Amino acid sequence: MKEHLHALRPDLTDVQLERFQKYYELLVDWNTRMNLTAITEAREVAEKHFADSLAAAAYISDGAHCVDVGTGAGFPGVPLMILRDDITVTLLDGLNKRLIFLETVLRELGLTDRATLLHARAEDAGRDPKHRGKYDIALTRAVANLSVLMELTVPLLKVGGKSICYKGDAEQEVAGAKGACHLLHASVDTADVPAEYGKRTLVFVTKNEPTPKTYPRKAGTPAKKPL
Repeated sequence: MKEHLHALRPDLTDVQLERFQKYYELLVDWNTRMNLTAITEAREVAEKHFADSLAAAAYISDGAHCVDVGTGAGFPGVPLMILRDDITVTLLDGLNKRLIFLETVLRELGLTDRATLLHARAEDAGRDPKHRGKYDIALTRAVANLSVLMELTVPLLKVGGKSICYKGDAEQEVAGAKGACHLLHASVDTADVPAEYGKRTLVFVTKNEPTPKTYPRKAGTPAKKPL
């Protein structure tokens, strides 16, 4: 794992590479008992999970308070914490057993002081005063269509904050998100990410004004009836 990842990200330190190695070992071990990822071969994990997760690092402001919505096995939040020791991340997921895995990961990697585990639906978190309008950055990877992601993440952001959505070819989704932008008082920009395994795009959704109280709608509605 360390050799594969070092080839992709030669900027990583020995300490960071050791953390990624441990993360990989835990991922493969726990994956035998629960469905965390279909990708387990070291080279693929290095490229498609670890390096891919780090693609947004340059776009995250110093000292950012982040929320990783639908974090699953911890992507992209945990890799970003390994790389960026100045950020904090709330790892949000609706499945508690994934958070039990992440609790072990954070403890083994020495990251517990900069991470919070939140068992919740994103729609519920977006209405909770403890989380609504509290984050500088929201992160989503392999979660849902862009219009759905916007409704799930924009309410969590401070005005001026950004939702960073990891996507493949995002052109159609961006074009279809104009209505969501209007309703959520947000704007969209994109950046292509070099990848040998297909087109990768980061979609940046900036929150320009406070989110109307209507949003997010009740749990399940955004996915069933996208804006």
